[in-house]
Amino acid sequence: MINISILVPETAVVEAVADPHYLFSTINQFLMAAGKAPFFDVKFVAVSKDVKLNNRLFSVSIDKVISEVMTTDLIIIPALSGDLEHAVKINRNYLPWIVAQHNNGAEVASLCLGAFLLAATGLLDGKKCSTHWCASNQFRDMFPAVELTDGTIITEENRIYSSGGANSYWNLLLYLVEKYTDRDTAILASKYFAIDIDRESQSGFVMFKGQKEHRDEQVVTIQDFIESNYQERLSVNRLAGMVAIGRRSFERRFKKATSNTVGEYIQRVKMEAAKRRFESSQKNINEVMYDVGYTDTKAFRTVFKKITGFTPIEYRNKYNKIATASVAVAG
Repeated sequence: MINISILVPETAVVEAVADPHYLFSTINQFLMAAGKAPFFDVKFVAVSKDVKLNNRLFSVSIDKVISEVMTTDLIIIPALSGDLEHAVKINRNYLPWIVAQHNNGAEVASLCLGAFLLAATGLLDGKKCSTHWCASNQFRDMFPAVELTDGTIITEENRIYSSGGANSYWNLLLYLVEKYTDRDTAILASKYFAIDIDRESQSGFVMFKGQKEHRDEQVVTIQDFIESNYQERLSVNRLAGMVAIGRRSFERRFKKATSNTVGEYIQRVKMEAAKRRFESSQKNINEVMYDVGYTDTKAFRTVFKKITGFTPIEYRNKYNKIATASVAVAG
């Protein structure tokens, strides 16, 4: 029997608390229907018996407080919501217990923005982690000792798991089901819950926001210029000269402020523009490529696939409603 402790911290996302319980309980039902014994003992665990979520709209019936849980096999930290710094602060009483359980052999899995609470334990220092792409800059600021992996759905290191954004936590839950049971059971669960079991990247869902939540005004000036002139051939020397900063100093400041090199930032701006065109127009691949300042088809396809996880044609077919409707009518 695998003992699973689903934490119910304040400001937790209700679905990220309920879904793991639903999944592992359903696996037990599958096993019993096949004449086997249930495999998971699933409990809601919190620092107190009275936990209300979503501005007190929902109340969770807690099975045990953390002081009553001496040992457990798997701890699930659900996604947090709201002000993440505040969420970590008000849930700090969980931290020593999580560390103690991990030191005692428990595995720990964070779902989406639950990575913030997991990282606050220090267990992730020097290790890889995933979280929702929209909070990546804040995560890096708060936990510089953690290696955040952009775009990944699941990371695993030293009995610690984390998942990417929003519903991608289902992929981590299915991964854990397969780990504790077998592939066939995980596939059955993926079909039952209509989840793509082998999705490996959240890159296709990332919306590049420009990473301007810093205070370097000269870097912001260059970011704005890049976003307005991405079709041009932009060199680092030209951009550094615009703000009268030496090239090496400019590159250091830009990377520190945005977490990207200048070249990476230009690529991401171009690819975001390409994504928007693929989503909302009927232009072909070459037309979009020229629109965003590329002349080399191979280079464009390579960079697009690296950043989005899709080839240009795969992305267009997946997200362009006009193209999809045209194919449907033609069929």
